[in-house]
Amino acid sequence: MLAIVCPGQGSQTPGFLRPWLELPDFRSRMTWLSACAGMDLVHYGTEADAPTIKDTAVAQPLIVASGLVSLLALFEHPVEGFRSVSAGAGHSVGEITAAAAAGVLTAEQAMVFVRERGAGMADAAAVTPTGMSAVMGGEQSEVVAHLQAKGLTPANMNGAGQIVAAGTLEQLEDLKADPPAKARVVPLPVAGAFHAEHMAPALDRLSAFAGAISTHDPRIPLVSNKDGLVVHDGTKVLKRLVTQVSNPVRWDLTMETFKAMGVTGLIEIPPAGTLVGLAKRAMPGVETLAVKTPDDLDDAHRMVREHGVLEDDIEPAWRLVIAPAKGTITRAPLAEGDTIRPGETIGQVVTARDAYNAVAPHGGRIIEWLVEDEDPVSPGQPLVRLHPAGA
Repeated sequence: MLAIVCPGQGSQTPGFLRPWLELPDFRSRMTWLSACAGMDLVHYGTEADAPTIKDTAVAQPLIVASGLVSLLALFEHPVEGFRSVSAGAGHSVGEITAAAAAGVLTAEQAMVFVRERGAGMADAAAVTPTGMSAVMGGEQSEVVAHLQAKGLTPANMNGAGQIVAAGTLEQLEDLKADPPAKARVVPLPVAGAFHAEHMAPALDRLSAFAGAISTHDPRIPLVSNKDGLVVHDGTKVLKRLVTQVSNPVRWDLTMETFKAMGVTGLIEIPPAGTLVGLAKRAMPGVETLAVKTPDDLDDAHRMVREHGVLEDDIEPAWRLVIAPAKGTITRAPLAEGDTIRPGETIGQVVTARDAYNAVAPHGGRIIEWLVEDEDPVSPGQPLVRLHPAGA
């Protein structure tokens, strides 16, 4: 099984886009998305220096656009990706890239949304001097408790012994002087305290824009960086994209879900490197590839052939209700032939941490139960097949 992952802010480096412009149509596609973003992303990805592309309002559109256009070099036609990829996810702003790649948003919608996200978060970051620092090592529960005692937010739980703290610059200086036991603190080159309460002012701005965006359900299972759940309702994906600006990123749970799904290969799209580094430590035995330049495309195509699931007859996601997490299914008292309403719960998946409802986003008539009561299930596993209402 193949997973595609999309990096977040901080992954961009000066000139990273330059070798990609040698590919046919890459420049014209970036120019088109630049028009949607209202800025020259080709310039920022090739000529701008590190302080310039550190600016949140620039970095976020640049990351999303470069990821979306590079995917067209990996999959010339979107249907090829939908047939080959078993799971997708994005870290922080990379979740917008993943959502657009999965068909929830159009590329143009994604660029307008990320333009407003970046501008809103930049404005929020300007209110109070804030930042982020990586805490490497230490015992996770002790690190979290140490951060909270200093008023910091564990904003990125990245697994593999890495937690990113967010807060004011004074709080971060205090953390550097007094790190958690057996841990070291590394300041990060970001422009604010992302995924923390300091970003709350950006929520209203994004909520207003989200109300005007039409969505489609994802064509592949999308793993949410909020909690590692598989989300297959487009409206819920969009809602999570709005609230994630002030919610911590649980990339550790995202990787746990990949493992539970049986992922064997993981490809990180540009600007790549960070997420593969985490996966190498947290997902042993899984082949990984950071696609940094076009020279990496041959290896990427090989991994698609070797790990991708190529099926000629894949049912649309809206005909199936899938498990949101790994656990045990408790079925609702529904029989084959029963008709259920959109949004109705067909069962509950009980995990070691919590219980999650399995919801039919569109409703319909139950054709076949695919699991028995109390069966163990994996994230994204089909639970019931529906005949769409009105079809």
